[in-house]
Amino acid sequence: MADALIGLGGNVGDARLSFARAIPAICGGANAALRARSSDYRTPPWGEPDQPSFINACIAIETPLAPGDLLAVLHDVEQEFGRDRAGETRWGPRTLDLDILAYDDQRIDLPGLTIPHPRWFERAFVLVPLAEIAPDRAIGGQTPRQALAKIVATGITRLPALA
Repeated sequence: MADALIGLGGNVGDARLSFARAIPAICGGANAALRARSSDYRTPPWGEPDQPSFINACIAIETPLAPGDLLAVLHDVEQEFGRDRAGETRWGPRTLDLDILAYDDQRIDLPGLTIPHPRWFERAFVLVPLAEIAPDRAIGGQTPRQALAKIVATGITRLPALA
């Protein structure tokens, strides 16, 4: 079994409801146990600023799937929630974005899959929820807590739990 960290994001439709439904779909498809789930956070758009705010969260799962197979499950779940990777704008609006941030302590560099995620340590929308569930987990030589201390996290708001 491998410990994987997954980032969730979305800004089209009800992203929080999508997360609530997507997490069981991820766990079911990956034969995974959910080990931790961060709060949801409202975050400023990144990359393409002229779009609605995003909602972001992170989960920790334990799965028997290999990284490539886990990525395939995540892409299937994204598609179930209306994501069209081929038809979207890079860093643009999306219904659901799922990224493998870390997979055990493995380093993988393949076409379409780089683990740890190559930009996790510079994105506050990933670091804030990740630091909530795995503040001291070493990922690519640093921890979320260390990485978060080096960047600005302005505009990120923790949302109350859904009823």
